[in-house]
Amino acid sequence: MQITIDREAGTFTLTGKVWANTYPLEELPKWLEFYRRQRESFPKADGAYDDIIGVLEQGMKSLQPSA
Repeated sequence: MQITIDREAGTFTLTGKVWANTYPLEELPKWLEFYRRQRESFPKADGAYDDIIGVLEQGMKSLQPSA
């Protein structure tokens, strides 16, 4: 799983093994929350959401201003 941030276009792209989707940057927090809820709602998925949550968290961190 990979995330690519395009600040100029105002988008981020999630790329999996066989798929890719591009979304507006303002939707990144929404998708992070969605996948966190999925992980909580479906604990038997045994870590299936961990990768995407990790890359979305990386994306959020990369958007924060540097200290």
